[in-house]
Amino acid sequence: MSDTCTLAIDAMGGDHGPAVTLPAAAAMLGRHPSLSLILVGDQERLESAAASLDPPVRQRLTIQPASQVVDMDESPSQALRFKRDSSMRVAIDLVRSGEADACVSAGNTGALMATARYRLKTLPGIDRPAICTTIPCRGGRFRMLDLGANVDCTAEHLFQFAVMGSVLVEAAGDSDHPRIGLLNLGEEEIKGNDQVKQAAQLLQSSGLNYVGYVEGDRMFHNVADLVVCDGFTGNVALKSSEGVAAMISQYLRDEFRRNGFTRLAGLVALPVLKALRRRLDHRQYNGASLLGLRGVVVKSHGSADAWAFEQAIETGFIEASEAIPQRIDARLGEIFGAGPTQ
Repeated sequence: MSDTCTLAIDAMGGDHGPAVTLPAAAAMLGRHPSLSLILVGDQERLESAAASLDPPVRQRLTIQPASQVVDMDESPSQALRFKRDSSMRVAIDLVRSGEADACVSAGNTGALMATARYRLKTLPGIDRPAICTTIPCRGGRFRMLDLGANVDCTAEHLFQFAVMGSVLVEAAGDSDHPRIGLLNLGEEEIKGNDQVKQAAQLLQSSGLNYVGYVEGDRMFHNVADLVVCDGFTGNVALKSSEGVAAMISQYLRDEFRRNGFTRLAGLVALPVLKALRRRLDHRQYNGASLLGLRGVVVKSHGSADAWAFEQAIETGFIEASEAIPQRIDARLGEIFGAGPTQ
């Protein structure tokens, strides 16, 4: 892990902008003495907000002006063509120039992926970047990719995703030999489309710890450290699981508020309910990695609050400190030397 680390923060991105990004940045600087941050955006607004920070924290905070902001509903092509001085692009360019070790943004996902791919390029041997995030499961957590960057994928793309994701799992300290599963509609070898079956063959001969197909319900049973799928399937699975968690939470609230007796029961069960809420709180896993680029880029949820955005910065800090792109590049060299893709 590197002794020092500098992150570029798209301070204007997301639904809340500096109202969220600045408090999160200040909290992270207080937690990590080796961390420095570059806030990118409206200089006057950011300087005014940062003036109230404690001097030791403020010393490790730099403000980089940017005159434009990418709107949350703006098309990626429009952002690339007409927002060359956006806070998002300037933050990515700081990674490209080596002035920052990572970029963190809560901005428009499509624009972030398009801009990052255009400015940073992909690693040799990687055709497409993929979005990877952490998901809680029984007894721990697992990582999943792709979550929407690539709707249609070949078997080779899925194989590349598996390599990239396994490096991230190792670097995060979750497993020295990550269990890799392919999301499928059944565990039997005869099930699945041609892309998934071909990807399974590539993984079986790769030397990676491939554990086979994983069904949608089984991925929450801690059967794999990394679940690989195309972006269409992954995004649907992720949003569905988030919706079910929200529904269960609402059902619990409704039942405990039904009458006086259930309210009393709710008071008795309050410690358990609070613990459950903490475990289901998606904010603790905020920060999706854009893997496969020649630099670290982390996407925060657009509606994230300060604490959630802090977790995204933490993700960027870990990935930059652990040199994830360089480690992926090295692993690609080991596998693709005689591997299935060039």
